[in-house]
Amino acid sequence: MSYYYIVFFIFAILLVILSFMVISSKKLIHSSIYLLIFLIIISGLFISLGLSFVGSVELLVYAGAIVTLLVFTLMLTGGEDVEE
Repeated sequence: MSYYYIVFFIFAILLVILSFMVISSKKLIHSSIYLLIFLIIISGLFISLGLSFVGSVELLVYAGAIVTLLVFTLMLTGGEDVEE
């Protein structure tokens, strides 16, 4: 196996774990932090596949702007926890 396959499978396993953590977390701020880590790893996955432009756009737009907007929205509205 090549080095790229090992990196790809490690990223894939981390992405699956983080996606379950995003949807199963009770606290909204924790979900947004898990989403930020998820998007950073996806950006690293794109860069490792040779798609550096897509990876940099993913990092700047989604991880940088969207998650920041989400965190500020949660902070300004109070960010109540999810009730069952």
